[in-house]
Amino acid sequence: MTDLNNPTAIDDAPLESTTFAGLQSGPRLLVLGAVHGNETCGPNAIRRAIEDCRAGKLAIRRGSVTFVPVANPKAYRQRTREGDRNLNRDLHDKPVPRDHEDRVGNRLCALLRAHDVLLDIHSFSGEGEPFVFFGPENNTGPLEPFRSAAVEADFAARLGVPTIIYGWLENYAQLIAVRDRLRLPSLSPMEGYGTTEYMRFCGGYGATIECGSHDDPASAEVAYRAIANALATLSLIDAERPVSPMKSVIHMNEVIICEAEGDKLEGDWKTGDAVAAGSPIARRANGEMVVARTSGFIIFPSRKAKIGEAICHFGIASDRLRRA
Repeated sequence: MTDLNNPTAIDDAPLESTTFAGLQSGPRLLVLGAVHGNETCGPNAIRRAIEDCRAGKLAIRRGSVTFVPVANPKAYRQRTREGDRNLNRDLHDKPVPRDHEDRVGNRLCALLRAHDVLLDIHSFSGEGEPFVFFGPENNTGPLEPFRSAAVEADFAARLGVPTIIYGWLENYAQLIAVRDRLRLPSLSPMEGYGTTEYMRFCGGYGATIECGSHDDPASAEVAYRAIANALATLSLIDAERPVSPMKSVIHMNEVIICEAEGDKLEGDWKTGDAVAAGSPIARRANGEMVVARTSGFIIFPSRKAKIGEAICHFGIASDRLRRA
């Protein structure tokens, strides 16, 4: 029985997972919710999907699907993004865990290794349209070597939203470089590694869907559709492969960072907003304007960025999937 007077016992509540295994062979899908505890669309959609699997509305015929409605119990209980720190950063096996997220991360890493494909469900704090993050092109480089780019991109494009974005680790490397220039505490390149990066490291593939604003009830509907589409795309259920609604592929290639107290976003930008070349994006504390060097798109604008954090990310239109 949990000792309610022991905060560590409460914080380290077990991860709950539910698995449905088909009677025919197929891929093993893992679906995660609430990696960030204040993002409730994932738990809501996953619990609905579990009930529909039990009722036969989503009957698993091939392979398997494992649902983890709440991947970060402490943060979810607190209704905060983090428990002790961001679970979706520096994710890897840690023989000597130092905090709650390290302990949860060890369990998540074991789950990721046991699966072939990942769908990680998120939402964001501001306004904007839903989108999907996917990974790099096939490569043997040091940052994120990968060999399943085509199948991952196809998976991402069929999750039900029209915009898919790549380039996360490239952007994170830029952020690390600026922090070093500002002589802020150094970050390891591993700091940018989260659930999808670990899944690719293990030889699988995956996508993160950002379902819209935290407080928008429609986000849970976007998340549920993504789960159903993932099951159909992988042929785990008897359903037509969903048609891709994809309209935009964006290469996230720049990050604008708060370098001094007073640096701030300029304008009422939302995630996914198109930006014309020369448009003001941010204003430095000294009055200098940061403008878009090319036409592109705003991603994750923040009005609360502290020194060394991203004011926003920026991306450009890509023809990557047309070249595939």
